[in-house]
Amino acid sequence: MSADLTPAQSLAATVHRALLARGESVGCAESLTGGGLADLLSGTPGASATFAGGVVTYATRVKRDVLGVTASQVVSADCASQMARGAQQLLGTDWVLATTGVAGPEKQDDKPVGTVYVALAGPKGVQVLRHALDGDRTQIRAASCVAALEALADALG
Repeated sequence: MSADLTPAQSLAATVHRALLARGESVGCAESLTGGGLADLLSGTPGASATFAGGVVTYATRVKRDVLGVTASQVVSADCASQMARGAQQLLGTDWVLATTGVAGPEKQDDKPVGTVYVALAGPKGVQVLRHALDGDRTQIRAASCVAALEALADALG
């Protein structure tokens, strides 16, 4: 890892190299991370070869109108899965990472602060991971981005 890169930036660079080697692309659909994941995915030099783009769907109506989310609760595995599928169709990528959850300061959908769902849509379907993250709002958002990148890195082998 380069001394200039944060661990999250290094992980994004690793994901980029793996996608490049496979000739595959990635996009993202974000809620609680508010564009932080797209920032990491686009921050690697040459990222345009693998990163198609992202959609920040912070408001529930945008999740529904842009990504076709019909889940009754936005902080749920169902919502994360639908966000990932909708973004994969919209962006036309091999992979999509989607994030939804509660960064705080208060609970949402009766879910405590730190409840995060990361969905990974890929060639073989959608996988959703639930996380219970600690920290303040900024730390939870950053940890959510790392959790998403780790999911993709694991899937890429």
